[in-house]
Amino acid sequence: MTQKLLLMAAGGTGGHMFPAQALAEAMLRKGWRVKLSTDARGARYTGGFPHSTEISQVSSATFARGGILAKALVGPKIAAGVVSMALQMRGDRPDVVIGFGGYPSIPALGAATLLKRPRMIHEQNGVLGRVNQLFASRVAGVACGTWPTNLPDTVPHEHVGNPVRAAVMERAGAGYIAPGDYPMSILVMGGSQGARILSDVVPAAIAALPEAMRRFLRISHQARSEDMERVRAFYDSHGISADVQSFFKDVPARMSEAQLVISRAGASSVADISVIGRPSILVPYAAATGDHQTANARGLVDAGGAILIPESALDVASLTAQISAVLSNPEAAQQMSLAALSAGVPDATQRLVALVEQLAEEG
Repeated sequence: MTQKLLLMAAGGTGGHMFPAQALAEAMLRKGWRVKLSTDARGARYTGGFPHSTEISQVSSATFARGGILAKALVGPKIAAGVVSMALQMRGDRPDVVIGFGGYPSIPALGAATLLKRPRMIHEQNGVLGRVNQLFASRVAGVACGTWPTNLPDTVPHEHVGNPVRAAVMERAGAGYIAPGDYPMSILVMGGSQGARILSDVVPAAIAALPEAMRRFLRISHQARSEDMERVRAFYDSHGISADVQSFFKDVPARMSEAQLVISRAGASSVADISVIGRPSILVPYAAATGDHQTANARGLVDAGGAILIPESALDVASLTAQISAVLSNPEAAQQMSLAALSAGVPDATQRLVALVEQLAEEG
């Protein structure tokens, strides 16, 4: 019997790549061949993918960056990517094509549309991204990571949740140690690129905590490369134990050990927090398309697992007060961890696998 082939296409952020990695892990276990089409940015996130995933970089581009000449070249670049992908598909026909968003998913979805291959998209956020908007009416359906997702009425859709990587699933529901008079950890995550505003406000907010609480703290802080030195220096000068890096390869381990997570509200971060089950303070990225990070945070906040601080309201005093409120109240922190778990969808990968297999059968 011929091995079935899944072609995944995902853009260059962890938000798109991590759910793709989770699906690759599951489909390979089921005996499928799995190909991933991405760009140079996305390729930075492929280190955790199973080795048997066939990874290729594709020609794509975005209208969001660059000058007039760069923008003028976007159309031809994308067209070349679609033609190249169509030629590849004719030689190695995928049983299902799934796009996870981002401009690098255009060639695969475009070619699948031209060749009428079974295709679907997975939208991680509560608002459709630009590329997924483009293809939503041209695919069999949309698998929604966040519920509710803002979709046109005519588009078939199903809530599956956001698949999390095997490393996160290994920590799913890990026992939570409530805050107390012993070493405590705070994990600070700014999303794929780090976040300058968190590097500006979080260290000072932690420094302003009462000494009786602060002396027990150990901080894991993800910062942009250009911010790392000043963030490190600030923590050092205030006698705060902190590990500052531009990218943590062991986020699931650090999160499971944390008493509190301070994070952007990217779809993958919210999924990881809810599956592991940790109290969090979420600061949605104000410039996100359609304010989708606020939509992403809604489920966790409504469940009582997270505190939402809009970027416009984030300052040292307000953040210090919220950190202190969580760390000085063990019972409330424990309740937040349970509430976060209740908002999680730990079987999201299995739900997405079922949709892929169903689409292959309908072929």
